[in-house]
Amino acid sequence: MKIFKDCTEDQITQAAQALIDGHLVAFPTETVYGLGADASNASAVSRVYEVKGRPKDHPLIVHISSVNQFTHWASEIPDYAFELAARFWPGPMTLILPRSPLAKDFITGSQNSVGLRIPSHPLALKLLRKFESLGGKGIAAPSANRFGAVSPTTAEAVIQELGEYLKANDLLLDGYQSLVGIESSIFDCTKTVPCILRPGSITSEMIKAVLNLDVSQVNSDGHLRSSGMHLSHYAPNAKVVVDEKIQPGDGLIALAAFPTPAKVIRLASPNGDEEFARDLYQALRMADSLGLERVSIILPKGEGLATAIRDRVVRAAGSLMHL
Repeated sequence: MKIFKDCTEDQITQAAQALIDGHLVAFPTETVYGLGADASNASAVSRVYEVKGRPKDHPLIVHISSVNQFTHWASEIPDYAFELAARFWPGPMTLILPRSPLAKDFITGSQNSVGLRIPSHPLALKLLRKFESLGGKGIAAPSANRFGAVSPTTAEAVIQELGEYLKANDLLLDGYQSLVGIESSIFDCTKTVPCILRPGSITSEMIKAVLNLDVSQVNSDGHLRSSGMHLSHYAPNAKVVVDEKIQPGDGLIALAAFPTPAKVIRLASPNGDEEFARDLYQALRMADSLGLERVSIILPKGEGLATAIRDRVVRAAGSLMHL
């Protein structure tokens, strides 16, 4: 695997050409690092599943650079989806839409829908635009980690996760730490009203303000598979416990106002929900690097981004009972 740290225009061109040639490119987004492949290349996409150890029926999100690419991948796009795209793209929001003929089964998990996103990270956008200028239509990019494990928010974490699985012609673009730190919000736009499939930093309150529609209820009817919906996900090797009695030897993640008990290793002390989201996965990785057996997490209260944080934490703990 080649690692580009400067990410010059020439290196971005090399990365885009590598995608065209069927290789994989790990790259930063504002949420987490993704493992990218040409979304129209079945062989390259198959390697993404292989490297991640991801089940083949789990759909991938296609990253595009512009709303102009919308109709390449999706059909029957509702007006409210265009409203959401105009307001929140580029940004940490994925829209699930009826698929076009370009979105093959190997991308959609054999579903009749496809997930689309325009990331806001400058390096991701440069890569997408260069890739599209070479003839590419979109980059399929799930998080650059083994299936079910903690998503990477730095290039170093990508190396730890996937270094042994990537080949010599694959690339990694180092864009420093992801600023959001948790995966994109996912909205099902295949119905008359959007539904939340995965909460994120684009919140139900923000969507309601744009559409004047209530989208607060998470869709749990099971009709649609999407990224990050397993009950156990985003999990470190250490056991994650939520809002329980903290024990000596635990790692602790809690807001800064929460004191650190004696004989407890403080992993993160965020000053608010944005810092909590940004630092969560790095703190979970630190627990594993320290060889901790347990991580105790005190969940943030309230709505908005706190809802997304609680979603990731309780999935890391392997249960939704605390949501």
